[in-house]
Parts: sequence; C-alpha cells; structure tokens
Amino acid sequence: MQRRDFLALGGFGMGSLLVPSLLGRAVAAEVLATPMDAALKKPLADAGLEAARSSGASYCDVRVGRYLRQYVMTREDRVENVVNEESLGAGIRVIANGAWGFAATNVLTTQAVADAARRATAIARANARLQEEPVQLAPVTGVGEVAWRTPIRRNGMEVPLEEKVDLLLGVNAAAMAAGADFFSSRMFVINEQKYFASTDGSYIDQDVHRIWVPFTATAVDKASGKFRTRDGLSAPMGMGYEYLDADPSQRFEMPGGVVAYGRSYDMREDAVAAARQAREKLSARSVEPGRYDLVVDPSNLFLTIHENVGHPLELDRVLGYEANYAGTSFATLDKRESGYRYGSDIVSFFADKTQPGSLGAVGYDDEGVKTKQWDLVRDGILVDYQATRDQVHMLGKTESDGCSYADSWSSIQFQRMPNVSLEAGKTPLSVKDMVSGVERGLYVHGRGSYSIDQQRYNAQFGGQLFYEIRNGEIAGLVEDAAYQIRTPEFWNACSAICDERDFRLGGSFFDGKGQPGQVSAVSHGSATTRFDGINIINTARNLG
Repeated sequence: MQRRDFLALGGFGMGSLLVPSLLGRAVAAEVLATPMDAALKKPLADAGLEAARSSGASYCDVRVGRYLRQYVMTREDRVENVVNEESLGAGIRVIANGAWGFAATNVLTTQAVADAARRATAIARANARLQEEPVQLAPVTGVGEVAWRTPIRRNGMEVPLEEKVDLLLGVNAAAMAAGADFFSSRMFVINEQKYFASTDGSYIDQDVHRIWVPFTATAVDKASGKFRTRDGLSAPMGMGYEYLDADPSQRFEMPGGVVAYGRSYDMREDAVAAARQAREKLSARSVEPGRYDLVVDPSNLFLTIHENVGHPLELDRVLGYEANYAGTSFATLDKRESGYRYGSDIVSFFADKTQPGSLGAVGYDDEGVKTKQWDLVRDGILVDYQATRDQVHMLGKTESDGCSYADSWSSIQFQRMPNVSLEAGKTPLSVKDMVSGVERGLYVHGRGSYSIDQQRYNAQFGGQLFYEIRNGEIAGLVEDAAYQIRTPEFWNACSAICDERDFRLGGSFFDGKGQPGQVSAVSHGSATTRFDGINIINTARNLG
C-alpha cells in the first residue's frame, strides 16, 4: 500500500473504522469484471476436507475466496489515485482434539490446499494441549450445493473506470461552482466471491457486492482563515452501481431543507447542497450548551446504534474475550437474566443478516449458517446477544445466530456484528409532525466525530448539521454542538420514533475488530427518532 493511498483512505478511518490493508495484487480494472473459474472451487474444497479428515480432524471448513476492491480518489479537478486489487486464496479451519486450528494458502492447487488442511490440523493438536475445554460447536445441517448473490441490477466492477471518474469529477465541479473552496470525493466498490464447504455437507457459493461514495465539501472564510466542512449524506449500501441512479422516488425532503436519500442517491445534488451548507456553517451561531430535546436523523443515529448497541451486544465483548477497538461491554450476561431495561418501552433493536440493500446481507455466514433476523432488545428489555456456532451454548441456545465473518480467505472467521436496527414506530408519525412537537431542541443530520469509553457506556457524538428547533419550527443552523450520553439513559429518553415510511439505512463500510485487525461492513436502520433532555456541549469553548 503506497503512502498516498494510506493518507487518502485514512481520512475515513475514524475511531473503530479500520481501512483494510491492501495486501492483494494490483490488477487492471478489466480483471475485476471477470468471474472466478467455477470449476476450480469444489475440487479445491474437497481436497481440503479429505486431507483434514484423514489427518484426524473431527470438523473442517474450507473457504475459497476471491476479494476484489476498487477505490477511486479525486479532489477538485484531478484524479488523485485509483486502486484495483485482487486477493485470491483458500483458508482452512479445523477442529482436532477439541481445539481450533487454521491455515491458509494463496496457491490454488489441490495439493496446496490439502497441505494447508494438514497444517491446520497440526496447529489444532498443538492448541489442544493448552485448551481447558473442548470447542462446543452448535449443529448445522448441510445444505448441499447452493448459491446466493446480492440482488444487483448493475455490477459496479463492470462499469468502465472512465464513467466513474466522470461522475466524481462532475460532482466536484458542481460543488465548486456552488461555493466550495475545496472538494474531495471517493468511490469504493467491493466484490467478495466466496465459496464455503464443510464436513457438515455444505457447498455454498456467494457473490457479495457493496458500494460507497463519500465526499467532503470545505468552505473557507478567507478573511479569518476559518473553515467549515460538510460530508456527504449517502449511506454505504449492499447494492450495485444502480445505487447512483438518482431515483426521485428515493429522495426525501426534510424540515429545514435537508434532502435525505433511501435506496438511491443523487450524489451531484447532495454535493451542491453540501457546498452551500458548509458556507452557511461559517456564519452559524455557536450553540448554547445545555439540555435539549434531540430529533436525530438516521444518517446520524446509525453510528450511535453501531457504537452503543451493536458493539456492546457482541457476545465476545460481553465475555471479555474481545477488547480491541474500544473495549468490552457494560451489557453483561447477568443483565439479560435480570430483564435489564436498555431503553424505553418503544425501543426495540433487531439483528438481521437478510435486510435487502444492507451491507451485511448474505445468504449464509462464513460458518455455513443460514442467515436470519432476531431480537436483541424488545420493548426496551435486553433479550439476546450476537453469537456464533462455538458461542451459543454459553447463552443456552442450540442454534448459531449466523454472524460469523472473515474479511479475507487468509483471515480466520469470528463473530462480527450483523446489521443492527431500531424498529420503526408503530403509530403513524412524520418527521414534520415530530419536529412540530418540540419546543427547544436540535435536529441532527450526518455522522461527525465521536468518542466512547471502554465499556460502551459513556459516549459523545457530533454531526454534520445541527438545526435549532424553537416552538416547533426550524430556526436555522447552529455550530460546535455535540451530544453526550450514557447508553441506557439515552435510549430510555427515547420518546418518539417516526413510522416505517421514514425508515432508512446508514452504515459502517470499514468497521474494525480483532487482533490482528479485520474489517467488515454493517448497516444500521432507523426512522427519525426523538430523545428528551439530552446534554449538549459546545465543542468550541476555551476552558483555559
């Protein structure tokens, strides 16, 4: 990975967002549109399974993977970099003598895969000498030969690079003409071609697609040197290039003039708005700190869900097995047993690996488990966690939640966050009507900077746009605002949720976890939500 790639991508690597290491081989853009040879997959998998069995493994799974990435980076009227990457190989995971072992190879021959399976078995035997209890693997019924594909209309890898560059540079030009002094845009297109086989009798072929087009508009007051930015309001999606079709039916005008987007995005329109709003922020008054009622758009709330619901309900964090990237969890097992109140009666969170258009949607997880939806919090009460095949017995369950993932054939799969969403309100309620009921409040759009403690209990979140609400009306932009929360107090302060008509996805395209670190992509859905009496700080105050 070149230094310029790191610097360009690093701007999007905030907090738990981890930009993936570009360790594959550079290829021509045209190579990204070619499929993997289907005839290779099953013979390679069978070679690994047979070698593991004959070496004494009681269980084995083989993942043959081809991971494709294209990153296009632009600024104003120039292309700064284009990255086309392919990573191809096989990872073999086994249980022998009750312990896990893993090995991988980038040589895709039956001999090399069989050798890797034998190495994995030897590693498992070595691990078993130190392991106090054997792995308990929840049963899975083999599904035979099946396939699943992200339901896309246009494969982003097949779109000519020239078309992508023309789009980004055209967006940049429109934003500059609208008043931006600086403007940078990116396009991330991902395709994971994954073949899973196991001794349970499954042969699962999946073709997974994702796309994201973030940007930043900057406006400068040349007299003072003061500057303000506004990032794009698009969500990363588990879709094809059709996401950029600017379908007007997926365009929603919000109070205050902000335009939100559903499953189709008008990047040019949002860039022009961003340029104007960045300049407007230069003259916006600084927020008065204190208690406000918050009306939070899904483009901001997704990150609070991610950090204060999704991560603390990962079972490995709850048990203390995982502490990388902001620690463990306050939501310990005794809280589930005691019926812990996580939020108000109207707050229900569900996990879902099947959600259409979401980043985490797949047919089967990386342990061959068919994906599903399940409750984490129901009517405000903590009811469950996220767990994989070797974890669910700790919760008294016999079926995996289907949330195992590895970011590469060379990485071992482990528990990763599924899509976690806040259920929409059941009573008809529009955003306009929600705002009209607020006397003194703030209306928040877009993700900003954030901070969170090592138990996922205390946190602080900024945003892209904060609009003041006075007596039910939008009263203009304010600046320098951030909201401070304690997780259960915040969700118990939830007093209203808009209905299903306003339900939209946000998401994390590069979510980091583990050591060595791995990245995954995950969506979080919600409708616009109200929270009463939330503490707002002024981030520009000088206490010196």
